[in-house]
Amino acid sequence: MDRQKTIGKVVSYKGVGLHMGKEVTLTLEPASRDEGVVFIREDLPGAPQVSARTNRVTSNKRGTSIGEEKVGVHTVEHILAALAGLCIDNVKVRIDGEEIPAADGSALPFVRLIQEAGIMLQDAPRRVFIVKEPLWMEEDARRLVVLPCSEFKITYTVDFPFSPLKSEFGEFTIDEDTFIQEIAPSRTFGFMEEVEELKKAGLVQGGSLENAVVIGKEGVINKEGLRFPNEPVRHKILDLIGDLYLLGGPIQAHIIAVKAGHLFNVKLVKKLENLKEEKSLISLDINAINDILPHRYPFLLVDRILSLKDKEIVGLKNITINEPFFKGHFPGHPVVPAALIIEAMAQVAGVYLLNKTENKGKLAYFAGIDKARFRRPVVPGDQLITRVKILNLRKTMGRVQAVSTVAEEVVAEAHFLFSLVKR
Repeated sequence: MDRQKTIGKVVSYKGVGLHMGKEVTLTLEPASRDEGVVFIREDLPGAPQVSARTNRVTSNKRGTSIGEEKVGVHTVEHILAALAGLCIDNVKVRIDGEEIPAADGSALPFVRLIQEAGIMLQDAPRRVFIVKEPLWMEEDARRLVVLPCSEFKITYTVDFPFSPLKSEFGEFTIDEDTFIQEIAPSRTFGFMEEVEELKKAGLVQGGSLENAVVIGKEGVINKEGLRFPNEPVRHKILDLIGDLYLLGGPIQAHIIAVKAGHLFNVKLVKKLENLKEEKSLISLDINAINDILPHRYPFLLVDRILSLKDKEIVGLKNITINEPFFKGHFPGHPVVPAALIIEAMAQVAGVYLLNKTENKGKLAYFAGIDKARFRRPVVPGDQLITRVKILNLRKTMGRVQAVSTVAEEVVAEAHFLFSLVKR
């Protein structure tokens, strides 16, 4: 089993952003398992956070930007590529500005920063998205093909017919050593003829020959030349690796790219995200529920789990007139006791908590209930659907939000705190 990783200590790097041209300090901090990659804007009140996920992407113009409400982080692809290449699953990325430092235009300075911090194994399995069916995307001259594969492999072709670059090809099986030696050193590149227009558009304000390869009509302008004969296509592979990490974890597939870019990359990641969500949906019948929960009739209040996926579960309880509590609770006017609605909600949450491998053999006890509200009575013939979102989950406790509906109308909601204990 491949285990999740974080970094061993706090490390920092100071540099200028490529597009904004402002000096910014980037600090990497260890993070808890399953926390993922989280960017924190320390220059803003309250130090707001943005998770590195596909649904947080706000722009793909000459780089990938993420944000939430008024909080944005620009040009995240190189640091994400370094984290992906060194298999770092969980880390906090603190910055005191709105853009990641450009460094030397590659991911190598970030690789060295992570190596300086050291790498720590965590007590949780890596969540690798394994592609099992081919996926194809085509738009004008751009192509992206995703094929099942026993490893992570990228084949990339670029074509610049009106520049000295012409066509370039690169193919690599991506592991840590290959990434560090063959991909991470490749620098971002651009064409001299585009520089003025980009600057007028408010971009590349911090760009220079120190953090980018610039190509003129006669070839590479940088005195030191290229680090690899096909450095530009290698950098395209680097960008793709960074954008793919917006899936929230590693991917196992062979990806074939032709003239793709950040916009097309993220479109692919969104498609993969949808496929990942569909694959993660699991339903459980009453037999499976009996294997997870200790409750039995008449106190088992979940008939079926409709879906079980990352940080969310949906359960169903059919309310019939034969429920034993109707005999003594408002006889002649049967209404489900509010306490039992709370219990039904808690049992759905319990299925999620106790179904996790690390919680096998444990019990989930109430430790707290907050913000409980009851909107309307639940009566015989109703189908109670409870959706639970996991807010926080640790070894010995879990905090969740639950909402129960009947015919898509909210009937009850509450927040629960659970204590996870051994039997």
